[in-house]
Amino acid sequence: MKKWSTAVLPLTILLVLVALTAWLRYSTEVPELGRDGRNRHDPDTIISDARGRKLDASGRLLYTLTAAEIRHYPDDDTTELLQPKLVYLHPTRPPVTISSRYGRSTAKGERVDLREQVEIQRAASVRSEQLSAEMSELTVLADEERAFTKSQVLISQGRSWVKGVGMQVDNKFQTYLLESRVTGQIESHLARKKP
Repeated sequence: MKKWSTAVLPLTILLVLVALTAWLRYSTEVPELGRDGRNRHDPDTIISDARGRKLDASGRLLYTLTAAEIRHYPDDDTTELLQPKLVYLHPTRPPVTISSRYGRSTAKGERVDLREQVEIQRAASVRSEQLSAEMSELTVLADEERAFTKSQVLISQGRSWVKGVGMQVDNKFQTYLLESRVTGQIESHLARKKP
């Protein structure tokens, strides 16, 4: 009887260690990911020198989109753009070009987030000089012809300039609304006419 009682303590410790080892193994085990590629962020499509056009119901060209390279990722259904350029065309307004170094578009292309060296150029017209706006990032709602940013913006037109933080752009009404910390220098048209 003495021999059995001396074996109970080591057996109990051994059983506890086996139970802890099994629990530790299952609690730290990483679930095996599927090997079908669905969990990877790899492009399924790469297009170089891409060009696209958006037409209205009557066939009139609304805007063009070009990029040095487009990569589509199926895992999150996003598209990355290298050197994207969006050009809005309208029969009665000067063309507006929005460009940057990089962009990222949602699945249907309704929202494009641009970053690094973002620039808006509105061509000169009979009544006004070319307008240029520079910022570090910009979100474009392409079909709505609207854009917005929370970054610092510099807008220049001829010798006039305005800068501020945050901007709302409406291309239909050709308005550029700076949101805060606005400063600038506006050249008067009358000052240009004086000899």
